[in-house]
Amino acid sequence: MLDIRELYRATNPSRTLNVADANDRELYIDFSSVRGGSTLEEMRDKISFFSPNEATVQLFTGHLGCGKSTELLRLAHELEKQNFHVIYFESSQDLEMGDLDVSDILLAIARRISESLSELKQLELDAPRGLQRLLKGAARILQTEIDLAAELEVPGLGNLQANTEGKGSFSAEVGIPGLGQVQADSKGLSLVALGIGKISAKARNSPELRGKLRDYLEVRTTNIIEAINEELIEPAIAQLKNLGKQGLVVIVDNLDRVEKTIKPWGRTQPEYLFVDRGEQLRQLHCHVIYTMPLALLYSNDLNPLTSRFGTDPKVLPMVPVRHRDGTDRLDGLEKMRQMILTRAFPDLPAAERQGRVLELFTSRDVFDQLCRISGGHVREILRLLNTWIMKERQLPLSPQGLEVVIRERRDRMLYAITDEEWALLRQVHQRKQVAGDNSYDLLISSMFVYEYRDEVGSWFDLNPVLDGIARQNS
Repeated sequence: MLDIRELYRATNPSRTLNVADANDRELYIDFSSVRGGSTLEEMRDKISFFSPNEATVQLFTGHLGCGKSTELLRLAHELEKQNFHVIYFESSQDLEMGDLDVSDILLAIARRISESLSELKQLELDAPRGLQRLLKGAARILQTEIDLAAELEVPGLGNLQANTEGKGSFSAEVGIPGLGQVQADSKGLSLVALGIGKISAKARNSPELRGKLRDYLEVRTTNIIEAINEELIEPAIAQLKNLGKQGLVVIVDNLDRVEKTIKPWGRTQPEYLFVDRGEQLRQLHCHVIYTMPLALLYSNDLNPLTSRFGTDPKVLPMVPVRHRDGTDRLDGLEKMRQMILTRAFPDLPAAERQGRVLELFTSRDVFDQLCRISGGHVREILRLLNTWIMKERQLPLSPQGLEVVIRERRDRMLYAITDEEWALLRQVHQRKQVAGDNSYDLLISSMFVYEYRDEVGSWFDLNPVLDGIARQNS
């Protein structure tokens, strides 16, 4: 019999699947057939088929929680199978998302590249002197004792004794929880990574220090890009190819979570980073994929954005659980059912899972209602189900419990909607489109409106949680 606590853990909406892990791979559902084509295949082929030996940059976006991270990890796994060295990281772990500049993003990339390359014993790279000089200057600005031939104390790693004299003289003994003492050797790359980590951590916790560091780094952005290209990326790619690799790919996730703070000169942070400074983000000499805020796709800055990056953003739409006319889209509903049943019964064949629905829900109709009300948003369906499980605390789950969960979710959303926004929501509900107006940004970022794709193209509709009220107000 299914344990409700196991089901609760299996439907954790915060969990990101990584298909490189065998257990996660069993839970992965491929939605590309109902999402209007395989966006990830196009992104993969641009790198591996069309331009394996040339630097490329790609932008990837979609609603928060729609599955972008899972798809990017799958892309990383597929590119690794094609012999690319892939570096994936979540930028929100390194950066203050409410106060960012291009130099912050570039240093985060430099840190992650340095960390990854230092783990490859076969690489023989010279110490990155230019980056070391930049770090020394940044350390002086922050009045931080970061001596590049001294001891570094890094949160989570402890004290590292380091020396970078000559070509390859970094060594460290690190105490890592669960692993004990680990001895590491590299060609100065680890020290650069650790130096960036310490400087970033110190600045992240202080707006005043961030301002000082930014004043120092921003006028040196061109130097940072040149140092990353000439000291890290280009020599690394040359040696990676000698080892049989196809090239270097960097995937910067979670930049779609950049907060929409207003810069002193009036531009929002996403506009400033991706439009005004986008040309610098594309200057790295390797394959780079950035996630970006979805709202930029529907702003008046879209054309300048695509011009700066030289590419159209790729969008991961919702899983369509209904057609434009409001009728059920059966293949989309089936994919959402599969996702839930796979997590509930991971050890059973797909055919057998279908026969176990009534162990989870009192009826198949209430299961379908859960799929419909999610709007095809993969994190939202897990969040609704997770809350439902916690409230009822027993299986099978009842329609009364689902109604309580939906009502609470609807009430929280209603508190945030103004009269002006209701007028816009009614327009979206009637026209199935959004205009190139900044007023729609909030509707999209707040998940009041979802985007879908079909054989005709892109279309929009309200979050189904708001559907009934929208009809009443029409």
